[in-house]
Amino acid sequence: MNNILVTGSNGQLGSELRDLAPKHPNYNFIFTDIEELDICNHTAVANFIKGNHINTIINCAAYTAVDKAEEKVEIAENINHLAVANFAQLAKEHHIKLIHISTDYVFDGTNHKPYVESDVPNPQSVYGKTKLAGEQAMQTINPANSIIIRTSWVYSRFGNNFVKTMLSLGKERDTLNVVADQIGTPTNAADLAQAIVTIMPKIENTIVELFHYSNEGICSWFDFAQAIFEIEGIAIKVNPIESSQYPTPAKRPFYSVLNKKSIKEKYLLEIPYWKVAIVKCLKLL
Repeated sequence: MNNILVTGSNGQLGSELRDLAPKHPNYNFIFTDIEELDICNHTAVANFIKGNHINTIINCAAYTAVDKAEEKVEIAENINHLAVANFAQLAKEHHIKLIHISTDYVFDGTNHKPYVESDVPNPQSVYGKTKLAGEQAMQTINPANSIIIRTSWVYSRFGNNFVKTMLSLGKERDTLNVVADQIGTPTNAADLAQAIVTIMPKIENTIVELFHYSNEGICSWFDFAQAIFEIEGIAIKVNPIESSQYPTPAKRPFYSVLNKKSIKEKYLLEIPYWKVAIVKCLKLL
């Protein structure tokens, strides 16, 4: 039996993996969050892995409060960097497969074409810097049969996210201002979860491999909001604004589209277009 530890299982991606689990009876998914396992505690994680005979880790845990991270630096560092180093060390010692989820925020957003895995990172926020440090720690320790997947603009029917915020505001307001000069690609966590389960048995490498995954296509946050309201038939006027009109503590990348060629070719994945993916999510909501 493949005993799979899923961390951060109450988050969007973890929740989608939990929803998929019954469809894969040959896998024994063990879902944990902070209540069940403190991933910053090396001894606790080591004992959990040994006690549950874990042979695969899917690390969905992250400190994703991008603006709060500017002040909560130590918490972000512990979860996004040191805990990943911990997992990588244990994966190497116990020959465990490790799938770690990272972010488009490792880039500065100054590109004019989709980022490939070999592009030089230059994070502009504490969140991005700590996530990159986690990637680098994992690559340095280099456990075999392990991969990093960077993703972007994640949403889901579970948890709090942009889609749910727009639906809520759409019921309360007649007009809404949404940033139009940040370009990327929304990612339905359900599609990412399915991709992870699909590629998991195929992972076989001696050096940590890095991949990009999001849904297909590109849009701005303004486009994304417009699509949500159009699909749901919500009558609201959406005004495009510049990022400078909506200042935030953490700097966002202006362009963070990810090139998915590598993961598609290696694992023969077909990735849904972002508008198709959002329709699927909204139906479930």
